[in-house]
Amino acid sequence: MTAPTTYGLSSEARNLHWLLTNLVEEVPGIQSVAVVSSDGLLLLSSDPAHTEQSRAARPAKGPRGSSADLATIVSGIGSLTVGAARLLEYGGVKHTMVAMDEGSLFVMSISDGSLLGVHGSAECDMSVVAYHMALFVGRAGHVLTPELRSELRKSMEAESTGSTR
Repeated sequence: MTAPTTYGLSSEARNLHWLLTNLVEEVPGIQSVAVVSSDGLLLLSSDPAHTEQSRAARPAKGPRGSSADLATIVSGIGSLTVGAARLLEYGGVKHTMVAMDEGSLFVMSISDGSLLGVHGSAECDMSVVAYHMALFVGRAGHVLTPELRSELRKSMEAESTGSTR
């Protein structure tokens, strides 16, 4: 994974980038990660490049474009499961796991509707991925304030347009 630039970001934002990098590098089988706001916007990703060239270079398996595609999937699944929980009157959704023939998708609530989404390979150990996601959520949840979400969103927009700070 190529580390995204953290120049000019607050210490909280740099810490979240570090936590995300560790999640991807330390857990075998994780292919991509996205942190999504409650309104479905990508806040943080394991795929720092959001250009057409990086999208074309992605492997055939998994989200076709980038972590932005993973964010779209995570947001949709998050919305669907929250609606199901309301209809069933079972309370809030903590996590969702989807096991497929050639990979896995994990979605976990962070705070205030924000979600952590992980795309794993077929060989990943689902319990290990879920455990490390819970660690990430526990460490990140209390610092993911509206101000930090705004800062992360602006940072993602600047990266995708190639702007510099």
